[in-house]
This record gives sequence, structure tokens and C-alpha cells, in this order.
Amino acid sequence: MKRFLAIILIMSAVACKENKKEAPEVLTKEETPAKPQLKLYTFDGGTIVANNLQLFSQDTTYQGQAKEFANAFYVISHPNGNLIWDAGLPESLVSLPEPFTIPSGNFTVSRNDSVQSQLASIGLTPSDFKYIALSHTHFDHSGTANTFKDATWLVQETEYDYITSEESQKNNTDNYNAIKELTKVQKLKGDFDVFGDGTVIIKSMPGHTPGHQVLFLDLAEHGPLLLTGDLYHFYENREHRRVPIFNSDVEQTKASMEAFEAFAKEKDAKVYLQHQKEDFKKMPKAPSYLY
Repeated sequence: MKRFLAIILIMSAVACKENKKEAPEVLTKEETPAKPQLKLYTFDGGTIVANNLQLFSQDTTYQGQAKEFANAFYVISHPNGNLIWDAGLPESLVSLPEPFTIPSGNFTVSRNDSVQSQLASIGLTPSDFKYIALSHTHFDHSGTANTFKDATWLVQETEYDYITSEESQKNNTDNYNAIKELTKVQKLKGDFDVFGDGTVIIKSMPGHTPGHQVLFLDLAEHGPLLLTGDLYHFYENREHRRVPIFNSDVEQTKASMEAFEAFAKEKDAKVYLQHQKEDFKKMPKAPSYLY
């Protein structure tokens, strides 16, 4: 009997030892890995006056109205590389003595400074960028894109096919020419974690254009943040889910709006509308940054 009890005790000790080995390691709060140190710089990519605000709704809500838009672009500095998000209006506007009204009369645009000059304020040049990503390829977001031809262009495959198509090259020549020198291309098929750590995520939100996308950032101090591209242009359109008449797909846009709001709520993210002047004013301007 004593020998039997001894065997049982030995087996129990071995089992406890094995269970102890298999128990998952639990990190204390002090041992939890810190988020990579991101810096978000905001720059002025020009000014847009929508002379015909009616373009921004499917109904007559904005009939006879005009509105001035901001036109920001952003630099995200990550320990593993720099990303530029959007590229502002064309730099040819910088040399013009006064704002330029496009032939249709719908928009008046201006730009006061070059991208190289603005990047110099934070000690960077276009060659310092690992990635460039555009929310979409309309002229006010891709104006200086070719300046970053050494960077890898992160673009939804549907957007790439749309802007490089024979039709776009013929009928949207200026928009195509703005990106044609971006030959290092990584085509995306949906959401993409840029640095693989969850801090910088491109979210596919099609509808404004076939491959429109927004940007999610998880900043260490400021917290989760979303840059909307042109999913929404101003507060009223977000509140009422209004869709511009020039969007490529109305129903797709509405689905993206629903997905965006659900994601923003899930992450408890602050939302910044890139064309809303008030949101632009909230952001510290380079060389200051959010982190």
C-alpha cells in the first residue's frame, strides 16, 4: 500500500509540473509591449471653393450654395518607415497670382506652398518615404503624387485599374498624369495593415471612386483616429449620409458609410474629415504633430 501511494504522489507531482509548463505566460501591465511611436503631421495641400455645392447631394439640399474646403495631406512617421497620405492639389497652382477656377466653374482652387518646402519643415524629402497612399485619385488628392515616385504606392486594385484604364487616360488625363510615375505599386484587395502591428491600417471604403480608402491610426497618446478621405466632405453630409452626384457608386458609398461608422464606434476613434475646415484647424500643423 505504501508503495502504491508513493507512485500516486510521484505521478501527481509530474502532472503538476507538466501543467505548469503548459500554462500560458501572462504579461503584467508593465511587461505589455508598448505601441510603436507614431507621429502624425498635418500639412496644407491647398484650398478649394465649391462654387456649386449642389454637386455634393443627390437632391436639391444645397441648391445655390457655395462652401470653402480645406485640403490637407498627412505624413505618418513610423519606426519602420514614413507614409504620405494624400498629396494635395497640383503644385502648378503655387506659381499662379490668383486662385484658378476650373472651366466648368464648379470649383476654384489655390495652393500656397510646395510639398518639398513643407516637408523640409520636419527634416524630410520625398526620397525619405517608404510608402505613398492616396484616399483616391481625384486631382485634389493626387496633385503631387509623382513627387514620391521612389515610394511604393499602396492602392486598391480596383482604383489602380480605374485610373490607369484607357478611358481614364483619355478622359481624365490630368488625374492619370498625376500618378503615372508611381511605378512601384502594391495592389490591395481590401484592408491592409501597413506596418503589420495594427497602428496604421488602410481601410477599403469604395463608392466615391471604385477603390476609395480611409486611414486608421492608433496613436499612443491621442488614441485611435480615422482620416476620411472623401467618404464625407463636411459635417452635414456625414450627419445625413448625403452622397455627391459625382460618386462612382451611390449604393456602394452608403454601404461604406455604414461600415465606417461601425468601425469608428468599435475602435472609439476620433474622426477627422479631411475637407472640413474646422477639423483641419483642430490638427496641430507641422512641425508640430499628434502622437
